[in-house]
Amino acid sequence: MLACDFLTVDTVTLARLYVLFFVELDRRHVWLAGVTEHPTATWVTQQARNLTYQLGDGGPYTFLIRDRDTKFVAGFDDVFTDESIRILKTPVQAPRANAFAERWVRTVRAECLDWILIWNRRHAEHILSIYVEHYNTARPHRGLELDIPDRPASVGDPSGSIRRIDRLDGLLHEYQRAA
Repeated sequence: MLACDFLTVDTVTLARLYVLFFVELDRRHVWLAGVTEHPTATWVTQQARNLTYQLGDGGPYTFLIRDRDTKFVAGFDDVFTDESIRILKTPVQAPRANAFAERWVRTVRAECLDWILIWNRRHAEHILSIYVEHYNTARPHRGLELDIPDRPASVGDPSGSIRRIDRLDGLLHEYQRAA
């Protein structure tokens, strides 16, 4: 099951950017679909196509939860319907119905966006792509019993020393066994 929503980010120049993202409900994996100042129907539909291409043959997903935002046009829904993914629209003004997406918005704001000034769309894409990679590959999740969404193939020598990797100039810290 997938959930999707838009996140808004205001830049230093007070331009508003719209970030489209998708969250897999089972493992909490996040896909950053794209960042734009003007989410047109064509752009939103193309981002849906890009995601379904990444997922392959629809993957194991049967449902997509989304809100009733007017940015989600019929073409967006058609892309998922063609992949046999059923669209579930949340009730009007019910943010709890899309709780996984709303929780990710709160997390990315608290751990990343509240600490960094965003200059433009390119900068937002760069910062968010680093954060999403960290979120998927290094950040433990309580809902997954402190596991991470994408488990690495090998964890290194269990008796080896641990090294710290700083991301986003030290805002995020990751710890790995030294090889």
